[in-house]
Amino acid sequence: MKRWTVGIVGLGLMGRGIATCLLSHGMRVVGYEVDAASARRARKHIGKAIAELVERGGIARSLRERWLKNFVEAKSMKEFATCDFVIESVVEDLRVKQEVFDSLESTVTGRTPIASNTSALPVTVLQKGRKRPGRFVGMHWAEPCHLTRFLEVIRGEKTDDATVRATIALGKAAGKEPSLVNKDVDGFIVNRIGYAMYREAFWLLENGVADVETIDIAFRNTISIWANIAGPFRWMDLTGIPAYAAVMERLWPKLSRQTQVPKLMRELVEGGAKGISNGRGFYKYTPRQARQWEKRLTENVWKVRELLEQIPKEPGK
Repeated sequence: MKRWTVGIVGLGLMGRGIATCLLSHGMRVVGYEVDAASARRARKHIGKAIAELVERGGIARSLRERWLKNFVEAKSMKEFATCDFVIESVVEDLRVKQEVFDSLESTVTGRTPIASNTSALPVTVLQKGRKRPGRFVGMHWAEPCHLTRFLEVIRGEKTDDATVRATIALGKAAGKEPSLVNKDVDGFIVNRIGYAMYREAFWLLENGVADVETIDIAFRNTISIWANIAGPFRWMDLTGIPAYAAVMERLWPKLSRQTQVPKLMRELVEGGAKGISNGRGFYKYTPRQARQWEKRLTENVWKVRELLEQIPKEPGK
């Protein structure tokens, strides 16, 4: 079995999570972070998450010490020269990413795949001006990276097959279930579906159909029945296809087509609301309540992880 050496540019929230995931699967990680405080937080996060995996995830106890030997804190991107694969995880700023890619292209071999952990910028745009655009690919992760099975692999217009194969292979080696996005559309797969849902939730709120809490409860109590084991197409299979066609014909013309950011959302952002990080959002949180919700989310991810491990994979996957 191949032992990967993976470079990660940026060890912020997502970068440190990606590093944890790769290290927990025995890979060698070369991490580069310009901010010393962020680098210290990353090291602390990795140690804590690895300990959690050992205690709850059935990972060998030896990993507590072994990850330290497999983690290299690079002083510059020149240390990526021997990496099999490099993942960029810096801010969603095109100029910053281009500067990172310039440095990487002058350092790594011409065959080394370079992935961008982007959730907003089209991969095709990131490929423009590159010396070898075929080896650039999108790699969309989800936190907590060391627990989730989610990974979107996004093919840009010029991404070659070898890069796609390598990215999927790395994802599987890291315990993910990669979803290949064959067309580089804004939002990829899950964000397009998710934001369609957010838009309709705002329509219901703004038109007085129900308040925030009621909408949340109604959605939670229906989506939790099936979303842990099935996607929308499987759900329609499970519950009878003809009825959905009939409802689509009647309901789709009436769904929201709003193209502007909702008024309430603008007011929250302009008023400084950030959610649980500062206790102000669609709900209000005390520090204790915020910690409880964070813990509840993490516990739910553990339950989902355990459930997904019991579901057989589709043939050929």
